[in-house]
Amino acid sequence: MLTAEERREIEIKLADYPNKQAMSIESMLIVQRHRGWVSDESLGDLSELLGLSVADLDGVATFYNLIRRRPVGRHVAMVCDSVSCWIMGGERIRDRLCSRLDTTLGETTADGRFTLLPIVCLGACDHAPAMMIDGKLYEDLDEQRLDEVVARYK
Repeated sequence: MLTAEERREIEIKLADYPNKQAMSIESMLIVQRHRGWVSDESLGDLSELLGLSVADLDGVATFYNLIRRRPVGRHVAMVCDSVSCWIMGGERIRDRLCSRLDTTLGETTADGRFTLLPIVCLGACDHAPAMMIDGKLYEDLDEQRLDEVVARYK
């Protein structure tokens, strides 16, 4: 069931879109901002509100890589795997992060602290390697800076 706050935010945003169907991504991002992910139940509620089928919404959600369809940790780290990051040592940073957190990309740490996700590009090619945690961009990463950044997130 959508919360009153989620429903209110979606209805306010509807005024910015030409029709309800155009609001599919934004509505899922609103739900995700509140819950951390978009459940099957949420898709059902959004289906009724937007007049789209659950299958259509799920198709959008699985295509758009910033919509999460399963639970995530308290913090979501998106690790850039673009060519620029790769050239600048992104694999080393990724491996260090996975080792430090004892998990792999696409997974959540055993303590539920982090979910690590690959992302094609963060648009920080001139400051590679880069990653984003909970919407905050970290650039020019090396192993020491990576350790400092991760330590900030409890």
